[in-house]
Amino acid sequence: MRITRLRLAATAATALIATAALAGCSSSSGGSDASGSAAPAADPSSLVLALVPSQDQAGLVDTAKPLTDMLTEKLGIPVTGVVSKDYQAAVEAMGADQAQIGFLPSLQLWQASDRYGAKVVLQTERNGAITYPAQFMTNNPSKYCSDTPVDKDGMLYCNGTDKLATPSGLDAITKVAGAKVAVLGPGSPAGYIYPMLALKDKGVDIDNGFQKIPVTANDASVMAVYKGDAEVGFSFWDARTIVKKDTPDVGQKVVVFALSDPIPNDGVAVSSKLSPELQDKISTALADYSNTDAGSAVLKSIYSITKLAPANPSSLDVVARAAEQLGLK
Repeated sequence: MRITRLRLAATAATALIATAALAGCSSSSGGSDASGSAAPAADPSSLVLALVPSQDQAGLVDTAKPLTDMLTEKLGIPVTGVVSKDYQAAVEAMGADQAQIGFLPSLQLWQASDRYGAKVVLQTERNGAITYPAQFMTNNPSKYCSDTPVDKDGMLYCNGTDKLATPSGLDAITKVAGAKVAVLGPGSPAGYIYPMLALKDKGVDIDNGFQKIPVTANDASVMAVYKGDAEVGFSFWDARTIVKKDTPDVGQKVVVFALSDPIPNDGVAVSSKLSPELQDKISTALADYSNTDAGSAVLKSIYSITKLAPANPSSLDVVARAAEQLGLK
């Protein structure tokens, strides 16, 4: 199944490259063996791990350093983590062999595989769940909540969203008409695709029906609502926990009032240019790491991941179809 491609800016592939010196990271060109046949290209002498900006970009590489250190040790070659400019830049970097490992959202996993033959090796689990919803959140619960918000672990939810039944509360999303709404880029399943599709299904004009406040990451969407720059924001569930350390009252000031249909979890893709042996070593190292207490804690700090499990690439088709329904090209 193929969908219309998302239209990319001409500089998308270079956006990730500019964040780190990547010389020498691409695979070496293959020579010829004694028989004159082309020899397989050698695996690179170093690897780049592409991270997408689901939280503050400045701190994400430092947060992920224990992960890249672990990979460096297990693989025996240096692994460097870099944060892409946006979701699509990470995909294009993998296609250009400027990144060989990608921690990517579900749509970008599908794109990396479909466009460039990347192997989707792992998908994430969060507290035993293999899917997650996008959330609609607000600083104006009197407008969007039809009931009294419920406090759950210091976080407020209304319209039944505390039960994590998906979807829920979607009748309330029509009230965004005319409001300022914090929106991630079109490549984000939780920050754009699924919320926009839900709004479209409810008859909301997603082009002109509300004022879009562009944000670059899920935590920025939360903070836009927290600070009052936007009345409503989209993010993955529950992105408020990312900023709770620095803003302890975020769960009281930012209320979740609706949840989207379930979205397949994000995961890990590895470049098709790597040997099968190195691909397997990467996926095994990551999966084993996620099964340790220390590894689980690091992965949770990066992307709220509690475990990495073998991937089911066909499960990603649903996100590709959702993107297609929005006419993304």
